Amino acid sequence: MSGPRFKGCSEYEDLSRRGFLGLGAKAAALAALGPSWLPNVKFASRDRLDAMFGEGRDIIVSVYLRGGCDGLSMCVPYVEPNYYTARPQLAIPRPDSTAAQKAINLNGFFGLAPALQPLKSIYDAGDLLVVHATGSRDETKSHFDAQHFMEAGKPDKRVWTGWLGRHLSTAPPMSPTAPVRGVALTYQVPLTVEGGPKTLPLSTLQDYKIGGFDETLEGRRNWLQDAYASADAALANAAANVDATLQMLANLNFQNYTPAGGAVYAENEFSMSLKAAAALIRYEAGIEALHIDYGGWDTHEYQFPLDGQMAALMDTFAVGLRAFYTDLQAAGFMNRVTLVVVSEFGRVLAQNGSYGTDHGHGNCMWLMGGNVIGNRVLTQWPGLAPEQLFEGQDLQVTIDYRDILAEVVQKRLGNTSLSAVFPDYSPTFRGAVAG
Repeated sequence: MSGPRFKGCSEYEDLSRRGFLGLGAKAAALAALGPSWLPNVKFASRDRLDAMFGEGRDIIVSVYLRGGCDGLSMCVPYVEPNYYTARPQLAIPRPDSTAAQKAINLNGFFGLAPALQPLKSIYDAGDLLVVHATGSRDETKSHFDAQHFMEAGKPDKRVWTGWLGRHLSTAPPMSPTAPVRGVALTYQVPLTVEGGPKTLPLSTLQDYKIGGFDETLEGRRNWLQDAYASADAALANAAANVDATLQMLANLNFQNYTPAGGAVYAENEFSMSLKAAAALIRYEAGIEALHIDYGGWDTHEYQFPLDGQMAALMDTFAVGLRAFYTDLQAAGFMNRVTLVVVSEFGRVLAQNGSYGTDHGHGNCMWLMGGNVIGNRVLTQWPGLAPEQLFEGQDLQVTIDYRDILAEVVQKRLGNTSLSAVFPDYSPTFRGAVAG
């Protein structure tokens, strides 16, 4: 049923209750961010952030590398001879090799891929942690199932809320007046944050507002507020949150956002999502959780981690994280942010006949932030000898990914309801973060 009509203007004729509330449900009808005349954003100070969120609670940024990234190329176990035997064309040379491109030594056992060089200084500063031989213990090699299980926090197809969404639903809001608590910088809400209160997708911050002419925007907003003021509480609150979200995005003026510390974000979707996350964190918005997807990691063919597909993926990943870190570190926010990176599974140890790697099992995770206990590779390394491999071909999972996420949820996000966030699982904390 159509909502009230505003006579005398065709723009208002097209605004219905259903259409307006669709903005709040999925933000699908939003079109172009506010114009250039909008005021520049006023960013929160560290003192203001502490006052809003309280001591000890971080903002979490969740990054999902979709497709099953090859952790053995990203964090190279270069002392393992079987790594080189299994990958004659795909292995990354040892740090002491004479090759022009080679692994960057981390600890005498593991090395970063050369494409990940921008992350080395963050690692050295103690703000980057690699967790290796980790992942989901479920044995599926289906992308759909593995992603569902990992995002749900439980290997059960009947679970249709995400671990981060359940965190938001069981933790008090950091800012009770915030119109949005969770943001997925995607085109739809991914399972990771599904079920979170006041959570919506914002694929690009510069593309969101109520459609129409700028000169009539204030009038249309006033009409919408009046139209829903007398509705039932749930409807009125939803409309108010939509309006507040639109106003927040307009005031943010993302088009004119200036990163701190001279940070330079590349012109690609992943870096732009990180830039948007940084802007939302620095703005007085009360957002507690942000989620970013980065796809393309299903490298069955021509993987080539030194100069091919995998190298390009890793370069984009590292350049994006480096800019995000520089921006928030210079602005004084990195000590209140924890970023976690996961992927559904790793890749088979041995290369295939197409110079790629097939779906595997164990993988690596990444954590970045001022409260991360970094400058190390956290692992219970199982080895790569044939008898040490999962099903004779894959890196074993010796650390369940939920151990790491649960520790972040409790120690950094201040939520002790781990049985609700990760149902039927008792995590073992691994010393990944302070708290």
